[in-house]
Amino acid sequence: MTTSDREDLLELSIVLPCLDEEQTLGECIAKARTSIDRMGVRAEIVVADNGSTDGSRDIALRAGARVVDVPKRGYGAALRAGITAARGRYVVMADADNSYALDEIDEFVAALRQGNDLVMGNRFAGGIAPGAMPALHRYLGNPVLSFLGRLFFRIPVRDFHCGLRAFDREKAVALNLRSDGMEFASELVVKFALVGHRIAEVPTRLARDGRDRPPHLRSWRDGWRHLRFLLLYSPRWLFLYPGVGLTVVGLVLMAVLSFGPVVVGSVALDTQSLLFSAGMVTVGVQAVLFAILSRTYAAARGMLPGNRPVLMTAHPQALERGALAGLLLLLIGVAGSVGAVVRWATYDFGELDLASSLRWSIPAITCLVVGAQVLMASFFLGLLQFDREISHREQPASPGRLVT
Repeated sequence: MTTSDREDLLELSIVLPCLDEEQTLGECIAKARTSIDRMGVRAEIVVADNGSTDGSRDIALRAGARVVDVPKRGYGAALRAGITAARGRYVVMADADNSYALDEIDEFVAALRQGNDLVMGNRFAGGIAPGAMPALHRYLGNPVLSFLGRLFFRIPVRDFHCGLRAFDREKAVALNLRSDGMEFASELVVKFALVGHRIAEVPTRLARDGRDRPPHLRSWRDGWRHLRFLLLYSPRWLFLYPGVGLTVVGLVLMAVLSFGPVVVGSVALDTQSLLFSAGMVTVGVQAVLFAILSRTYAAARGMLPGNRPVLMTAHPQALERGALAGLLLLLIGVAGSVGAVVRWATYDFGELDLASSLRWSIPAITCLVVGAQVLMASFFLGLLQFDREISHREQPASPGRLVT
């Protein structure tokens, strides 16, 4: 079905992931019908059933919803299947626990019609009923994860994990969404932001859910999965920025301590501090290399869009330039090691002044180690480049696909 055919058929699909929601599903569908009738849109309600063993499926069919069977378990798996099966130009997704105001989705649809690609609900702006959100989520989990989302990806959203959201279906499908679990909520908004789609936020109300059983969400497990996703999709914050910081601080300390001890107040920094600074440089450079390699791999596999640093490393001679830099550092390390041996010879290869010897040997060893790191990483980068070229030849880029 082409995009034009889809638009002629339906404007809106409301997708509800479902796993044993017989207590609340009927009310959710009724609320969705209220919105559809009031707005006068051509619409459907899709229930993505994730293996319910209660009466959820029959309730959905009697209420006029279309049921999509999703054998693979998981919040993300259910939503991906529901979104794929949807026949509307726009999709509104919400939980089937009767906590979201599906009878008040007019602002979401209006924001999409105004040209936004993703419209997020903001429960903090719309109102949270007493007991509707656990204190751990309200005051720690959601604010922290929302802050990290804004920091890492510059997403103008205050409620990163609101389950009521609306988006352009075709653009969502083109994002190649992959998550099966609760982190799907993070993946959706992050990928919309990474490709430069327009994102808006509207207030929405949150009520207590209508179930008499615990929710499927597990606070610490799913919170970690969200955090892990944010970190993995932001190599800059996971690897690059910490690596640059460690490298710069370590190099400054090494440059100062290589000439002699430094006294700061009552604290004397000497060869032990020099050794720790060498460790900082080594770990820092490794982190920077991880940032380059992981970002290049993610771009090659279509997980993340490209940016300027990745394009620079994708230069045909990136391997050669990196290998040359690594060899240069190795030569400096060898020269420093030779210098240390020459100094040892002045002592007739006997007992050395330890502090003086370490000021030569620690920087030399650091250059050797870092040079080897850069040399090996350069060849690994070349392997990723080769894989990227093959991927591009096998699957040409489409307008919405995440490629560089």
